[in-house]
Amino acid sequence: MGEILLIRHGKTAGNLEGRYIGSRTDESLCEAGILGLKEKEYPPASRIYASPMRRCVETAGILWPGCEPILVADLRECDFGAFENRNYRELNGDPRYQAWIDSGGTLPFPEGEDQAAFRKRCREAFARIAQELKTLSGHGTVRENAGDRTAIVAHGGTIMAILETFGFPKKDYFDFQVKNGCGYLLMPVEGTELWNYRYLP
Repeated sequence: MGEILLIRHGKTAGNLEGRYIGSRTDESLCEAGILGLKEKEYPPASRIYASPMRRCVETAGILWPGCEPILVADLRECDFGAFENRNYRELNGDPRYQAWIDSGGTLPFPEGEDQAAFRKRCREAFARIAQELKTLSGHGTVRENAGDRTAIVAHGGTIMAILETFGFPKKDYFDFQVKNGCGYLLMPVEGTELWNYRYLP
């Protein structure tokens, strides 16, 4: 099985304002996000998977034009609930937000998604994609050569959830934070479900 490019979507207006932009806010890339992606030079990919959120589909189209992404619903960002589309200044003084901060980000988002459930669906989505690629590779549908790779365009939280489980060497969830338009190159560790990773700034 070949390499996987795991890329976070480009910047949105909400990202620029430090907002919690999750699965309830389907915003497009902002101008700065589009320009930033056009400066990127990622290697070609023969197969693209993406979160169905607009910002991911648009990112895939800029980075790999002409390659229609396969949309995977479980790659979408976490549902931030009551914190959705708000930033820390707007949430300052909200006791629910302070409790979440004090928990190290482990509490469920009020009226939103439980962290454990979010990470589980992201892990399972990646495992299904990896299995599909393995099957395609075995049938000769995905070529095993240096120029052949897959790209996954998703969200910061999604990428952290995937690498927390499948990344090698092992690190904690928050150690895999990634900037907009950046990501990781993943290389399979033979005989395991793990992946070596290299950050792509």
